[in-house]
Formats: sequence, structure tokens, C-alpha cells
Amino acid sequence: QVQLEESGGGLVQAGGSLRLSCAASGRTYTLYYMAWLRQASGKEREFVGGIRLNGSYIKYAESVKGRFTVSGDSAKDTIYLQMNGLKTEDTAVYYCAAVDATIPTKPEQYDYWGQGTQVTVSS
Repeated sequence: QVQLEESGGGLVQAGGSLRLSCAASGRTYTLYYMAWLRQASGKEREFVGGIRLNGSYIKYAESVKGRFTVSGDSAKDTIYLQMNGLKTEDTAVYYCAAVDATIPTKPEQYDYWGQGTQVTVSS
């Protein structure tokens, strides 16, 4: 089993920055790809950004491209989401997810999920 735990969420003003972390524990040697997804109140869960754990592939949603950065630290089995230029529409619960095989194309395909961390952006 793999456990994922997000941290770093909170309240921030529009235009500000926040850095989220996701630490993986358990049987982490098989992990292939990890990602950040978010779900705003009353809306679908959506992909934000993801990374091959060897750093060879990084993908972002168009809505966050140029503002958010996904990175990883393989020695710590941890990924990060640096969020800059935050907007009120970024308000959501942010989830860390992972797979040990094919890169997912939809949320149901992830093998592991964290509990989520709330990010609230105020105007």
C-alpha cells in the first residue's frame, strides 16, 4: 500500500503564492507518476498538474500553465505544487494522487489518493 498526505493549504490573498507538498509513504518504489487535482465546491474534480517521478515528463492544465509549477524530490518521495499569481477561481480542495503504471487520463484511473488540503483565495 501507498499512503499520500498533502500539506500546505490555507488562506491567501489573490495574487499571492502558496506551496503544497505531498509526501508518499509505504511501498513507494513502484510509483510511476504523481499528480495534483482539485475540486471546487459544486464542481468536478479536475487535473492541475502531474509529473513522472524521474522528472522526464511534466503536464499542466491550461488554466494554471505559467502560474503553477510541479516538482519532485525522489529522495523524499515527495512532490510539490508551487502556486503563484493565485486567483479566486483557484479556490478548491487540492488532492495528491498517484499511479504505478500508465499515466491517467481521468480521475478514476489513479491508484492512490491523499485526503486533500483546502486552498482558499480571497479577493
